[in-house]
Amino acid sequence: MLYNVSYNNNKIDREISEEVGAVLTLKERWKLKGSGSPKLFITSCSIQIHNLLVLDNNANSCNVEIREKGIIVRFRSLLETFALPIPFYKLTIYKGRAQEYSIHKDNYFVKLKADHKRIHNFFDKLSQLKSDQGFEYIDDL
Repeated sequence: MLYNVSYNNNKIDREISEEVGAVLTLKERWKLKGSGSPKLFITSCSIQIHNLLVLDNNANSCNVEIREKGIIVRFRSLLETFALPIPFYKLTIYKGRAQEYSIHKDNYFVKLKADHKRIHNFFDKLSQLKSDQGFEYIDDL
């Protein structure tokens, strides 16, 4: 679900924290060598996100923040900030063309341009974190 996070709203903050966990501590961010992505340009997106992005004439860009149990994709439209929280169990990452990644959650998706090495490194880190969240033993199933 998309949230408007432009204003302080404790109910929305609580819902996002329940879905993707709390903000990483400073020690965890150092261990990961950063929890935020560089600026990512959107090449294509689902209709719900597209309807928000076409309202202004700015370049369509977003960023991704890593949380304890998932990620948050944030983008801006008409001076408002929107967030799409994605828990790791619903996160699907596709590597389309050589210069494009796609992030999916249910009926939402965002295709992102990856034209720098640091963007590829970020998605490698994100894929590793997602795989670490899986079950370790057969008894866990």
